[in-house]
Amino acid sequence: MLLLSACSGRGKDSTGKRIITVTMEPQRYFTEAIAGDKFTVRSMVPKGSSPETYDPTPQQLVSLGESEAYLRIGYIGFERSWMDRLMNNTPHIQVFDTSKGVDLIFESAFDHGDHRHEGGVEPHIWNSAANALIIAGNTFKALTVLDKENEAYYKARYDSLCQRIEQTDSLIRRTLSAPGADRAFIIYHPALSYFARDYGLHQISIEEGGKEPSPAHLKGLMDLCRKEGVRIIFVQPEFDRRNAEIIARQTGTRVVPINPLSYDWEEEMLNVAKSLSAE
Repeated sequence: MLLLSACSGRGKDSTGKRIITVTMEPQRYFTEAIAGDKFTVRSMVPKGSSPETYDPTPQQLVSLGESEAYLRIGYIGFERSWMDRLMNNTPHIQVFDTSKGVDLIFESAFDHGDHRHEGGVEPHIWNSAANALIIAGNTFKALTVLDKENEAYYKARYDSLCQRIEQTDSLIRRTLSAPGADRAFIIYHPALSYFARDYGLHQISIEEGGKEPSPAHLKGLMDLCRKEGVRIIFVQPEFDRRNAEIIARQTGTRVVPINPLSYDWEEEMLNVAKSLSAE
């Protein structure tokens, strides 16, 4: 896809508000929570699309030029594929990395089928209350750089967001501490690595090197499922659930849909915890 020429200079939306672009919907939630009515926040990767493999539309490439800043999530496939090209096309845009300060999970470089996580960085950093506080802090700092005049406004909203994140974390811990709560789960695409680390859980991926699992791998998952007493298999809307259903039928586990890419970050994190609880 050829990059289209983007307008230069700071633009505004139809209501006269300044514009910020983020990569994905959970980021839009954090950014809007702090920015309030001072900025319009746009996501490059729309609802229902995967930030691992998404390609922007020509219209998005043009409208990106209306933004004065881009807040990246850090290491997701879309950014690795597109950030250099996007910024070369819109040199006036300030870029802020909201992953700065996150305690990253590193593995050896690994493939996820149609995308690759270079450098072994597990990119799903937003699925963690601890990381969400860091992302929120970096977002607050970015907004004060862009609009120092309204720093007090952003600080009040940032403090409120942090309080909600901390409350969510407390609710998750309380839920997972209930007698009989699951300590292990199966998931098709391993998007909950940071969530699992936060709460001492064991995440088991159906994907085998990022690809469809072999019959031998499926059998191994079934054996592990029985050994560890796994009762939950999480499936995401952008992935095929057939293999999850095969495992569920053979082991008596329950298939539970989740959406780690949801705008409703707090609700989604609590849904994951409640699914693992014996309640």
